[in-house]
Amino acid sequence: MTGYASATAGLGAAPETGTSTEAISARSGTSPAASVTIELRSVNGRFLDLNFRLPDEFRSLEPALRDLLAAALRRGKVELRLNARTESDDAWPVPQHDQLNRLGRIESTVQSWLPKAKSLSVHEVMQWCKGGALVERLDEVALDAAKRAITGLSEAREREGERLVAVLMERVKRLRELAAQVEPLVPAVVQRQQQKFLERWQEALEITGAAQTIARETLHERAINEAAAYAIRIDVAEELARLRAHLDEIARLLKKGGEVGKRLDFLIQELLREANTLGSKSSTLELTNISVEMKVAIEQLREQVQNLE
Repeated sequence: MTGYASATAGLGAAPETGTSTEAISARSGTSPAASVTIELRSVNGRFLDLNFRLPDEFRSLEPALRDLLAAALRRGKVELRLNARTESDDAWPVPQHDQLNRLGRIESTVQSWLPKAKSLSVHEVMQWCKGGALVERLDEVALDAAKRAITGLSEAREREGERLVAVLMERVKRLRELAAQVEPLVPAVVQRQQQKFLERWQEALEITGAAQTIARETLHERAINEAAAYAIRIDVAEELARLRAHLDEIARLLKKGGEVGKRLDFLIQELLREANTLGSKSSTLELTNISVEMKVAIEQLREQVQNLE
């Protein structure tokens, strides 16, 4: 199913402990020091195909983002694009002990291998502490934005699904109408064929000169038997019954909603099987035309069903 959604989450410059950084930015009325925008685009597809466009510093988030999408979506080709934006901020964060210890170990390791390497300045230390903390906090912000974007995409796909259901119900209605047209045709075809049998028997007997020796009742009985055998060969009552049962189930699933795409795929295969049987048994142009129209409607149904979850 097609759909589009985006969400942006901001990161405040100096978050309080245990408080949402996005909420702090909203209360203060200032623009966030950094923000992450998640864009989701979805197009039709039979299976779930995920594609990520992430900056290098956010590559580690791909497994978590993939899990979020797989938990919410079942079908479609989905593209996730992440854009991060940071702004300069005069408010420098206070370096944490674990950051300084880590930086000190890194500096000692480098200088042990490269004795001529210069020591870090205070400005460089502050830049590193500020950048490292920002990236770690942006990961959480990105996941929050992704969750809200997925919610928006699901809502957009749900709205499209409602429109698709209306289209599918029209196709189901058309198939019911075609099935109703078949029923009265079969007895009429049998009756016409019975009359043809009588006429052909009569012509054959007149040509051979046996019309006087065979009773008219016998002739009529033989024609009736032939017509009965013919009626059995072209009887489509079972096919029509199964076709209606499949249509009823499709209508029930569409009204129920939920993840019904794969079940509908199977039912449409069964519909096509019954339509093919009707075509193989058709002995008149009317039945053949109805069978062709059924196949066209079923193919239209199949194309739309592949867009559903």
